[in-house]
Amino acid sequence: MKVLVAIDDTDNLETRGTGHLAEEIAQDVVSNGWGTRTFVTRHQLFVHPDVPYTSHNSTMCFTAEVDAGSLARLISSAAASLERESAPGSDPGLCVAVAERLRDVETLVSWGRRAKREVLTQDEARGLAERLGVHLSSHGGTGQGIIGALAGVGLRLQGSDGRLRGHLDTAALDDTAAAGEVRAHLGLDVVRSPEGRVVRDDEHIQLDGERLKAVLLEGKVTLLVMPNQDTDRGAAPWRPCPRDFVKTY
Repeated sequence: MKVLVAIDDTDNLETRGTGHLAEEIAQDVVSNGWGTRTFVTRHQLFVHPDVPYTSHNSTMCFTAEVDAGSLARLISSAAASLERESAPGSDPGLCVAVAERLRDVETLVSWGRRAKREVLTQDEARGLAERLGVHLSSHGGTGQGIIGALAGVGLRLQGSDGRLRGHLDTAALDDTAAAGEVRAHLGLDVVRSPEGRVVRDDEHIQLDGERLKAVLLEGKVTLLVMPNQDTDRGAAPWRPCPRDFVKTY
């Protein structure tokens, strides 16, 4: 069965980020023989004086395919990891949802969207989790992280929010490469512009050895590109979108 696992608020300014811990929890699924896992996505939440957070107020989520008998062990292991590894002063939260058991997907997606623009409360989060039938638990501090953890699951379900954790390493590719080669080498589903123009496999992209970020759009691992205006750098019609632009996803 497909499960979504999200964590939030596990770090402070002096420690490694929540993404590192999410990656460890995801890898535990495989190493413990519970099933398979996918990539970790980072989802930006509302930054506001009334929202306490330790670094950037982002939540991390991954999906996994596990057998029903391993679900309780996954939840227990993830909770133990949060309690053991979370930084002093953090307020870690955990959300685990079984996709086929969700009672109202749209309401959960709506919660994720609201968390990007509103100040929400723990009571609201707990009440919604109970109504939807998802696991939601706090593991230290004030427990504030349950708000973001629940939002992380909703945003991952939405399928068009967030950046994949880690960089795409283009060092093994030529400075200019065909989109099909880029897609295959980097494990992408699609190369497209922000406006939705899908780049054909035979069209070329100016890479110049950049370390790139993929985003999640329409459920696909996506590299965002834009028309290459710098004709002095070569004939490639496309180049990756700037990092500051990709950070808005």
